[in-house]
Amino acid sequence: MKDQRQAMILGVTTVLLWSTAATAFKISLEHLSRTGLMFWGVTFSILVLVAWQAWQRRLGETLRPGRKGLLLSLGFGLINPILYYILLFGAYDLLPAQEAMAINYTWALTLTYLAVPFLGHRLKTVDALAGLICYSGVFIIATRGDPLAFDLSNGPGVVLALLSTLVWAFYWIFNTRDTREPVAGLLLNFLVAWPLILVLALWDGWQWPAWQGLAGAAWVGAFEMGIAFVLWLLAMKKATNTSRLSNLIFLSPPLSLGFIALIVGEPILGSTVVGLALVITGLYLQQHVHSRSQ
Repeated sequence: MKDQRQAMILGVTTVLLWSTAATAFKISLEHLSRTGLMFWGVTFSILVLVAWQAWQRRLGETLRPGRKGLLLSLGFGLINPILYYILLFGAYDLLPAQEAMAINYTWALTLTYLAVPFLGHRLKTVDALAGLICYSGVFIIATRGDPLAFDLSNGPGVVLALLSTLVWAFYWIFNTRDTREPVAGLLLNFLVAWPLILVLALWDGWQWPAWQGLAGAAWVGAFEMGIAFVLWLLAMKKATNTSRLSNLIFLSPPLSLGFIALIVGEPILGSTVVGLALVITGLYLQQHVHSRSQ
């Protein structure tokens, strides 16, 4: 049944979990390789999603996808989790958490631009303005407040972060044609990708993680990849006003900065705050105008 109050509670809980992701990524990568974090994160996520589907009494049908379903999951699995998290963890490995996190939030804008050629959407003036504002913010963050010098803090890291937004946007575009139940689809994508991720982790040099790395991967997999996804789906189903629910997403970046400062111990740069404010402003402007036009 629809219940906006329950939807908002679920939404706030999801946003809080998303807000810990940058911190968990950064801490985990101090104890695990990129492929190691991906392997353990996906493993814990699979356990959570299997438990959820079993509780919903859907596990049997989920695990009988047929040949077409397996091929579909293989395609999706190569994008998410494999390609997306290789790029994302690479960015977090090379950049301060605050920079990688802020750049990653521009994926929604990337999605809007890609939807024009791939989904036939029309690009509005506000989309161009939002892009100018958002990517001005990214440039300020990437140059650490000295954009005129055109000297990126870490060029490869910035490129990886931007590529991760591109891959994530493509994933959601392809997802519009996926008619499977969302949790079942995500679980199958992860299950099919898991052996490939294991091969990558072994190729990269297998090591049993220290407890800190395993705990971080468990948090990433169970909460960021698994539980948050389920809670957001439940929130969307409960919501009577999806616009109010969607606006909660804008709480995540400042909360993320707080966790990064308190737990990771990174000093938050003024350039990050200014750049992130521009990113949030651009995204909010775009969403606000689009929601009013619907």
